[in-house]
Amino acid sequence: MPTWLIWAFVALFSWGVWAVLSKLLGSALSAEQSQALSTIGFLPIVAPLAWSGRERVRSASRKGLLLALAGGVVSCLGNIPYYAALARGEKFATVLSLVALAPLVTVLLAVLVLRERLNFQQMAGLALAAVAIWLFNISDGTALLSPVVLVALAPIALWGLSGFLQKVATNFVSVEAAALAYLGAFLPMGVYYAASEPWPGNLPVQTWLVVIALGFFLAFGNFAVLAAYARQGKASVIAPLVNLFPVVSIGIALLLGETVGKREWAGIVCALIAVLALSWETRIGEPNLVKSETNPHEKH
Repeated sequence: MPTWLIWAFVALFSWGVWAVLSKLLGSALSAEQSQALSTIGFLPIVAPLAWSGRERVRSASRKGLLLALAGGVVSCLGNIPYYAALARGEKFATVLSLVALAPLVTVLLAVLVLRERLNFQQMAGLALAAVAIWLFNISDGTALLSPVVLVALAPIALWGLSGFLQKVATNFVSVEAAALAYLGAFLPMGVYYAASEPWPGNLPVQTWLVVIALGFFLAFGNFAVLAAYARQGKASVIAPLVNLFPVVSIGIALLLGETVGKREWAGIVCALIAVLALSWETRIGEPNLVKSETNPHEKH
């Protein structure tokens, strides 16, 4: 199994747990408070990166660091409407399934800008991933232009762009430097929201643990995605693969005693087949990535 695929599965699992935690948090905090307090969960990942990777950051390409930093800012901005939708009581399954469309933006940019190419199996996997996302969503019967759909457009666009920036950044800097810049972007924004929002009083210990764990699994998932990109993984494959994380979330829900309907089961089957197809790399006669001329310092 290629290393990039292992890291992609780590991200898939991590974001699946993050999604469940965001559901558990619900309306206990505002979107801005969730963003601020979850940043605490970034520290166990950012602090070791800052200590062990400080020399790499000093010698890293400024362009790569700026791209990673921009990706973090864009991702952070996408979190706000996502948390806001959940805090307003929008159905978790609907919001989650809609924002899972974000990789389509990443795939489009990767194909148009980076000139990535997919083999037949991966094209089939991409189609099945889209079907799986649709099946997860239609069980709610949400109208095409309902308010929740319109709210979800912001995280779809922002998270999709963030995934593309992550991939490009790893073409110029190491995964440690990219992760430090990317995740570091969340820290000042977390401080800003903590200072500008009313501080929540008398929060139960359980809420603190959930929001801190929320930040940790979000950060660890992003680190894993960067690690997958840095190991020659295609953005057009990794983005839809890791965004099948609702399968993990539904699996956890089943363990907690929740029921799953026929459409969700059909979505799970499509998603599992999509995972296999997206990970099917052609090893002979086909390059893994057709690089653009602006990527001379790609890390291997």
